[in-house]
Amino acid sequence: MTMQIEFLGAAGEVTGSCHLIQVGEYRILLDCGLIQGQRADEERNREPFPFDPKSIDAVVLSHAHIDHSGRLPVLVKAGFKGPIYTHNACHDLCRIMLKDSAFLNEKETEWENHKRRRKGLKEIEPLYTEDDVHATIKQFHRLAYRQQERILPSIAIRLNDAGHILGSSIIELWLENNGVERKLIFSGDLGRPGMPILNDPTLIKRADLVVMESTYGDRCHRSWQDTHNEMAEVLGSMMSNGKGNILIPAFAVGRTQEILYLFAKYYDDWGLDRWQIFLDSPLAIEATNVFTHHSELFNPEMSALWEANKQKSILPNLHISHTTNQSMALNRVRSGAIIIAGSGMCTGGRIKQHFKHNIWRKECHVVITGFQARGTLGRMLVDGAKHIRLWGETIQVNAKIHTIGGLSAHADEYDLKNWYSNFDNRPPLVLVHGESAAQEKLSATLKSELGIEATIAQRGQKIDLTNI
Repeated sequence: MTMQIEFLGAAGEVTGSCHLIQVGEYRILLDCGLIQGQRADEERNREPFPFDPKSIDAVVLSHAHIDHSGRLPVLVKAGFKGPIYTHNACHDLCRIMLKDSAFLNEKETEWENHKRRRKGLKEIEPLYTEDDVHATIKQFHRLAYRQQERILPSIAIRLNDAGHILGSSIIELWLENNGVERKLIFSGDLGRPGMPILNDPTLIKRADLVVMESTYGDRCHRSWQDTHNEMAEVLGSMMSNGKGNILIPAFAVGRTQEILYLFAKYYDDWGLDRWQIFLDSPLAIEATNVFTHHSELFNPEMSALWEANKQKSILPNLHISHTTNQSMALNRVRSGAIIIAGSGMCTGGRIKQHFKHNIWRKECHVVITGFQARGTLGRMLVDGAKHIRLWGETIQVNAKIHTIGGLSAHADEYDLKNWYSNFDNRPPLVLVHGESAAQEKLSATLKSELGIEATIAQRGQKIDLTNI
């Protein structure tokens, strides 16, 4: 009688979320995400799965971020034929995010093969293509929140609002085999109470096992008010300086929309009428359109703002850079521009071009608004790099770097502890999706304050659910 969970990704690290659940003859995956970070880490995406993809009966996807969804086309390409269950809004976001991921894969492979040809090396294929993404999207099955669905004879699921990004889910799973029943909760990525746009994460009362993320398990974010004050200070210092630009690398889904919302909410208070604001990310533009089609998921404050302004621009000085030429025109803007561009960790996208033209200028500012994984350019800037490399050129970092961690869409140590503490029966807890320091600190906090011995998942580790 088999009933187990095996941790295959985001175990001892943040990215590559992937967990295998087996109940008798049935096997499902929770997430199938891309490994991100240093080159050696990303090369692992090309390794064969540690299971036969044809043997997987279904995937349940917590949300659209690429570190949770980005390896789905690889899974399909390798023979997976089953359904992919996720929230309606997550489906819509995955259509654009996976397409963008495929485009980047193809471009990076083309560049790599250009170098390989010069060296006489064998060319490589892209991890996946846009055609692979189209095939993958056809296997998606859309669900609403709070809709319980039996996906296999021995497995039922229900999605709950995780408050992390649009359509993000906490997944409830009911498992049954030979009269043994277990309820498992997978947190996915948890948002924070009081976040812009979205509702607070759903609280759940009972489980037999909880698998919880721990990205920020070793720290508490600044309060929302302190964060907003910090953003006002950055804008204020730029206004008194009177010159230069502000660059904001932002995740296309979630963070970009939150920044635009805050700019609209504090438009007068922050003196934003003195700036020209540019959204220079094709993916973020498409994602923002998805947000507008799912306004039923907005929290009450955002719903009120949306209803009051949806017939006109919420930000009168917002300019959308759809084309490459529109993006390149920003290179000639020397002052007065706030440029929001991807990618959020500065690993690609248009933000690198804006760094090339601005980051060496002392009068410019860079505002880091999200988590920066080890090995990324964004992490280098946060850690105080004095020089960066862009397209083979060494560029001095003279712009002032601001890290506004309080905008994070991830629950912090306090939030994670409080979310778990709402379980009445204090179920066994496994920590995933975090670096070791964060997980060890959170584990110590949970033990001292709640008396819980949390397990820190290791890659390949299995837990027999019949023994909990």
